[in-house]
Amino acid sequence: MQEPFERALPFELADKLEAEKNLTDEEFASVLLCDYPGFSEYLAEKARTVREKYYGKAVYMRGLIEFTNICKNNCYYCGIRRDNSNAERYRLSEEQILSCCDAGYELGFRTFVLQGGEDPYYTDELIASIVSSIKARYPDCAVTLSIGEREKDSYQKFFDAGADRYLLRHETADKCHYEMLHPAELSFDHRMQCLRDLKEIGYQVGCGMMVGSPYQTTEHLVKDLRFLQEFKPEMVGIGPFIPHHDTQFAECEAGTVEMTVRLLSIIRLLLPDVLLPATTALGTIDPRGREKGILAGANVVMPNLSPSDVRGKYLLYDNKICTGDEAAECIRCMAMRIASVGYETVIARGDHVSFGTE
Repeated sequence: MQEPFERALPFELADKLEAEKNLTDEEFASVLLCDYPGFSEYLAEKARTVREKYYGKAVYMRGLIEFTNICKNNCYYCGIRRDNSNAERYRLSEEQILSCCDAGYELGFRTFVLQGGEDPYYTDELIASIVSSIKARYPDCAVTLSIGEREKDSYQKFFDAGADRYLLRHETADKCHYEMLHPAELSFDHRMQCLRDLKEIGYQVGCGMMVGSPYQTTEHLVKDLRFLQEFKPEMVGIGPFIPHHDTQFAECEAGTVEMTVRLLSIIRLLLPDVLLPATTALGTIDPRGREKGILAGANVVMPNLSPSDVRGKYLLYDNKICTGDEAAECIRCMAMRIASVGYETVIARGDHVSFGTE
């Protein structure tokens, strides 16, 4: 006699999350673990409605420039970790980075994302110079940095040079879990302090976690959701864990598209106006992963503007897609994929609504 009530309960929790933007820890776990037929689509439909309220049918395209795969860190899951002697290393010069931006601007990009390993060659002064050069050349564009942990005064220099956004995944909001994924030289507390510093300076801040990373539990994911709820980032980048063959987690199972997509919907309902990418990793584990992400509430994609001769070298995980494509090919393909699910790519900076869009 109880079955109809029990079957309805997770759907009611989805309604509650949409209305209240909050659940208890136990309720979050129920939503994460629910395997009732139709539940994921029910959640995704709600997420799409909320996303369209704030951003319409627009999907913002960021031009990703992976400018160095040299990293001083030794994160256990990462293919460009310091001790991976098999990685073929490279750095792009300031001129090469600006050339990527030139090509990207012609293709319609109005945000450039500079992403790289924590490479000491790129001093505060060099990063500030690159940022200011991009902003001088393209004042109508946003510059996003994703270059890891620095001290607050460094982040301030980049901001003063014109950087608009900063992406720094927290990876996991549980300290013990963090220490299972990183060597002792890296500090969970410092990672969290970096995020707080970025917020205080005035960046549009992105954080996020790996889905299905080694040792991850449902309780860890609930803790991640609590952190997102409290921190209120402007962007959340999540993607499935995908093992890299030159790491100690090479034999671990990858995260799933199903859990990643469900978390996208939950995050959209939890933070209705957040900028939410459908990531390359999602497209790597499922040929239509990015489309599924868009249908689950995502509204950002990041085609690659890096020179084609280095794309195959920036491999954080195995089997990364689009490593051989030219930038123009990437953007055409992405636009068609997005149109196929009823959304449209737009030429816009795509700021968080609280910062105002163009």
